[in-house]
Amino acid sequence: MHIFRHISSLREALLAERQQGKRIGFVPTMGNLHQGHLALMKKAKSRCEIAVASIFVNRLQFGLNEDWDQYPRTFESDCQQLNAVHCDYLFFPEEREIYPNGMDGQTRVIVPTMTDMLCGASRPGHFEGVTTVVSKLFNIVQPDEAVFGLKDFQQIAVIRHMVEDLCIPVEIIAGDIVREADGLAMSSRNHYLTESERSRANQLNKTLNWVKAQIVAGDRDYVELETEAQSQIIAAGFRVDYLQVCSSDMLTPAALDDTRLTVLGAMYTEAARLIDNVSLELPMSNP
Repeated sequence: MHIFRHISSLREALLAERQQGKRIGFVPTMGNLHQGHLALMKKAKSRCEIAVASIFVNRLQFGLNEDWDQYPRTFESDCQQLNAVHCDYLFFPEEREIYPNGMDGQTRVIVPTMTDMLCGASRPGHFEGVTTVVSKLFNIVQPDEAVFGLKDFQQIAVIRHMVEDLCIPVEIIAGDIVREADGLAMSSRNHYLTESERSRANQLNKTLNWVKAQIVAGDRDYVELETEAQSQIIAAGFRVDYLQVCSSDMLTPAALDDTRLTVLGAMYTEAARLIDNVSLELPMSNP
């Protein structure tokens, strides 16, 4: 695996690969890699001749009281794991390489839809930071495909919207959520969980699947389902950020005639905020 710290040298190396007709797949990360990230890398490698990863803890997508400075930096371990899944190139820039003119005057990329709800409502400015850095990384790497995990369902929807609006020639590929044995979605923030919390942290996934099962069984009172689901999470000792049944396409609250649904939830532990989602497709009703 070749490691690059600078944009110019990475571009030069990837241009040589591109000129040989090789397809380039890209997985942007913030490091502290786990099996979920590695599954995305394997997907990129299976679809493209060249697999590129980036590790950059993007200050712009963290709020004032969030964990940017405490976010785990595990570069040596990350490199070992990326080597094991045959990553070809790793981009590991310093902040001044990505934001050469500083943060205050940085040009921002703003997606006006789907960013002020759900995670966007509780993390103001978060998606602006995501879309800004992802657009920069796409310009740097110029991949044919980019793979993102479905755990961040809203993020994928926002990035797809950005790519379409800005005519960026990148195909966005979704990778399945990778889970622990008890159903907890793998996340870099899971290490914040206390031992007591860890034994109960799969409650979010259990609750989302309960909502899904009720809908499949015919219950369409989405507001009542959301209220009961939030009660389940509170009873397990956690604080609810949101839990909502949404249209999978627009992430708006689900209407009775929607057939593609996603149930999204976020909850707070003592030191972490965990997110998860489950999707389902209902048969179309007869006219």
